[in-house]
Amino acid sequence: MGLLQIQIIVGIALALSVLMGLAWVAQQRTGNSGWVDTFWAYSIGLVGAVAALWPQGDGLPARQVLVASLVLLWSARLGTHIARRAASGIDDPRYANYAREWGRRAPLRMFTFLQAQAWVSVPLPFAVFLAAHAPRPALGVQDFAGAAIILIAIVGEAIADEQLRRFKHHPSNAGLVCDAGVWRWSRHPSYFFEWLGWLAYPIIAFSSDYAWGWASLVAPALMYWILVRATGIPPLEEQMLRSRGHRYRDYQTRTSAFFPRPPKRPPE
Repeated sequence: MGLLQIQIIVGIALALSVLMGLAWVAQQRTGNSGWVDTFWAYSIGLVGAVAALWPQGDGLPARQVLVASLVLLWSARLGTHIARRAASGIDDPRYANYAREWGRRAPLRMFTFLQAQAWVSVPLPFAVFLAAHAPRPALGVQDFAGAAIILIAIVGEAIADEQLRRFKHHPSNAGLVCDAGVWRWSRHPSYFFEWLGWLAYPIIAFSSDYAWGWASLVAPALMYWILVRATGIPPLEEQMLRSRGHRYRDYQTRTSAFFPRPPKRPPE
């Protein structure tokens, strides 16, 4: 591994550790776990942008500016969405359940959990760094394709979040399951679009003379694991089954968990 890459990885890890420490302080002082993901989204965007703009000689290549802009745009949209929800007093049920399970040890366990989250997230800003520093002389098809993918992902996730917000705020939908719009095609469309956006960086990073480009694949692979296997879908589905019961079980039988596809028809 090159010296520069080691320095960047260490710098990313330390920065994320400090920022997620601040997330823990915010969570402890407010009692609202929703601020955890707000800090996480802003932290990934900030650290990713700094990594993207890290000097690599004279001047500032257009690719570095493009990639930094893309990760900041993603971060601003997601972080602000979560912040508005947290500011309205809505707690994150996943973290709230963890706190209840941990009991008296919840503060220490939460700090440890958030530090682990910081270190596990290191490949995300590192992929941003690798994409920004891909050794191609000028912007080309790969760069524009990557930009298009992340813009589609940001817009798609925003649409999913807005559709869910409107559904929840309609009094007649109390206790029901949102299965309209993109939620008809996926039980977790926000998660799908979140994962989709991280595919942009490997697309930008790939180059025949850039072996490090392959390392950027860790980012979408990691995000898929987090969302589908770890702290995303599994705890959220458990919470929905507790709160919605048979309605959510019926939704599960006809709707894809992650990748969007037409819902299954009920048996005749």
